[in-house]
Amino acid sequence: METARYNRQIILPEVGIEGQQKLQQAKVLIVGAGGLGVAVLPYLAAAGIGEIGIIDDDRIEVTNLQRQVIYKSSSVGKSKVLEAKAMALELNPSIKINAITEKLDSKNAILLFEHYDIIVDATDNLDTKYLINDACGVTNKPFVYGSVYKFEGQVSVFNYENGPTYRCLFPDESNEVKNCNDAGVMGISVGIIGMFQANEVLKMVLGIGDLLSGKLLVYNMLTNEQQKFEFSKKAMHTIDLLAFENKYSSVETATLEISAALAMEQISNPAIVFLDVRNSEEYPKITIKNGIQIPLDRLESELHQLEPNATLLVFCQSGIRSKKAVEILRNNNFMNAKSIAGGAKALDKIDVYKVLETL
Repeated sequence: METARYNRQIILPEVGIEGQQKLQQAKVLIVGAGGLGVAVLPYLAAAGIGEIGIIDDDRIEVTNLQRQVIYKSSSVGKSKVLEAKAMALELNPSIKINAITEKLDSKNAILLFEHYDIIVDATDNLDTKYLINDACGVTNKPFVYGSVYKFEGQVSVFNYENGPTYRCLFPDESNEVKNCNDAGVMGISVGIIGMFQANEVLKMVLGIGDLLSGKLLVYNMLTNEQQKFEFSKKAMHTIDLLAFENKYSSVETATLEISAALAMEQISNPAIVFLDVRNSEEYPKITIKNGIQIPLDRLESELHQLEPNATLLVFCQSGIRSKKAVEILRNNNFMNAKSIAGGAKALDKIDVYKVLETL
């Protein structure tokens, strides 16, 4: 152990050599290498967490740099987790970093979670948060939750020593919450909440302090006010492996999604309607001859604008609201609706003229 590196925390009576050994033996998985993830990672690496996994299949974009501050302008286009690994090892070469260039899903979550002691939810996707919760329930692993909406952040610890789960606090999966791409965010907001998450991880490993298990911390960046709300465990929200497999196999079967590339191959097909469920002020603008824009919050009241038998390829900003739109459409007998994966961001990267040349 490099005692000189960790001297300033080892001299704390609550840490000491024994605490540093606990940190060295700990294994932590960070799900997401975006704003929250890159705020958590440096502090865990610097503190000496012995093995850190980070999973994300995304690549760095110039719009990320405003809040994902470990990445450089020269890294645009590169894998987030590979760049994050390089940064963390530069900071502390004595630890192990596992860079997993995949998207977390029901097929890899259980096996992956079994390897780690603590899971950190650094995502901005509700579907993934429920997946993390359920996989943690099956593998009996605690997870540290973080979320940011505009200038407000939330932090909690779920499934710690059979404590309350994410579903105990947020039982309704149908809630529609915008992510950073859609709602906007200041970089400092994800930085603050990410550090709160890192703090919970370190307290958990060291066995010190008062964890946010059964408590939701809400922090307002504009007023510096913070509040804690207590909640309790509800037995109905526990899940076992069989329930997990049944739930996610049916969810994956029911999820109708098409890649942006395949969707754009239909750009000249008059039988296909591209439905934009974003608000009119959102960018990038996607101009398609056989396209129509109906914001998600008005979709149910304006279904009369759509032909029930039409094939609808639905997109939003990043592919989250479009899934909700497809659910609404199918519930109203628009059975030929699919969500475009990645949304307008993915469509905007495709060279339409090249697509047309190949048709």
